[in-house]
Parts: sequence; structure tokens; C-alpha cells
Amino acid sequence: MALAPAVLCGPARAAAPACPIVYFDLGETLVHTAEDGGIGYRPGADSYLRELRERHIRVGLITNVPSAWGATDAERAARLKREVDATWHGSTPFAWQDFGDRILTPRTEAERKPAPALWQRAKAGSDGCRVVHQAETAEEVRAASAVGFVPYQVGRPHRPAFLPVRLVELLGDRHHSPA
Repeated sequence: MALAPAVLCGPARAAAPACPIVYFDLGETLVHTAEDGGIGYRPGADSYLRELRERHIRVGLITNVPSAWGATDAERAARLKREVDATWHGSTPFAWQDFGDRILTPRTEAERKPAPALWQRAKAGSDGCRVVHQAETAEEVRAASAVGFVPYQVGRPHRPAFLPVRLVELLGDRHHSPA
């Protein structure tokens, strides 16, 4: 039986946003770029996002795009959406609506991952919730961990494709303030 987010965060947190927040890298974590240049969900990614949505767990993206794509995260995110949608394969469109304004992109080339800037910005906007980062490279999960994220490397053999949702929910039981 799934617990409501307010229960997971404790009675005193009932009016606060659901915790934790799960951030993802985009390329080769949630989506795959095919040899023909098309983009589509990686196996299990669409159902995983749907399960997080059904459990009211907020999600975000921390992704490298050219800083020249815009002056703000919103402008760079809009360009990213256009680029992805233009070559999207599959009957289920990418779930952009799930991410809201939690699509963080580098403001300058110096902010590109694995520099800590994007993770620091995500943590600063986390409302004191625990933050998770899921990515396909060990370098990114190490960088996220160094900033205080709960890291998970996707695509590893003999492990779940993504951090199991029940474990993500349990992180909400351990609400804490940002460092």
C-alpha cells in the first residue's frame, strides 16, 4: 500500500511539498539517442516516471546543454524540449510536464557537469527535502554525492534500472535541511 506524501514526510510536514526530489540526467539515463539520431525513452524510464508521478514525488533534470541556448534555464529548457521533441521516437511523448521549472542547465560553459554548480542550484531549491540524482556515469553520481545528493547509477548489471520507488519514498521519512 502506498503512503501519501504528507505521511512520508511526517505530520508536521503536511502543508510542505512532498519529499524527496529526484533529479535525473537526461541523455542515456531517461532517454537514448539512436544511431539514426532519433530519441526515445530508455527501457523502463516512462513507467518509472509514471510511478513517481502517481506517488507525488517531484522530479527534475540536471542536464548539460549549450549555454548559448538561452539566457535563463527556462529559455534553455524550451530549446531542449524543441530539440528532443523534433526527433522523438515512440508513441508516448516525453513527460516534460512532470519536471515543471526543475530543468537545470548550465548558465556558462564553466557550469557544465561534472562541475558542482547545477547540483548546488538544485539542492538550494529543494525546500529542505532530500535530493536524489540518477545518472548513467560514475563521474556524475560521485559529483552529485559530493554535494549531498543520494546518488544512483542507472544501467548497472544486476541492479534495478532505476532507484526503486519504495526506497525513494523512504528517503522522505528522513527529511532534512540543506547543508
